[in-house]
Amino acid sequence: MGALQSIVPLFIYMNKFYIETKLNRDLKDDLIKLFTEHVAEKHIYSLMPLLLEAQSTPFQVTPSTMANIVKGLYTLRPEWVQMAPTLFSKFIPNILPPALESELSEYAAQDQKLQRELIQNGFMRGDQSRKRAGDELAYNSSSACAGSRGYR
Repeated sequence: MGALQSIVPLFIYMNKFYIETKLNRDLKDDLIKLFTEHVAEKHIYSLMPLLLEAQSTPFQVTPSTMANIVKGLYTLRPEWVQMAPTLFSKFIPNILPPALESELSEYAAQDQKLQRELIQNGFMRGDQSRKRAGDELAYNSSSACAGSRGYR
């Protein structure tokens, strides 16, 4: 730990007084570029199937961990979205094209499938006693509030 306390200030000093002023670059950007080229690009093709497999089983990887990984990959190379657009769209907004009204029934079917999978994998919904049931919602004038006396 003692070495870290010496190295960090050294790199901060080098970045501020040499790399930024003499080379007109930033050490952080250079290190991210090197990491992307020498580590991430070499492992992305083995990492992506593992991420897809982990995502297919709910809560195999915590959502916050998965979000950090996916957002980090997107930061390194946005074009990696093409490898798994559905995976990236779960954690990064506006990745997929906008929804179409003609496909609303398909979206609803996907949501129902996800809810069934969550229940099958032991995800409990919790106390639903205070929540209104969807079939009780009717868009007519005979609501519970229509007969009550209101004050203006």
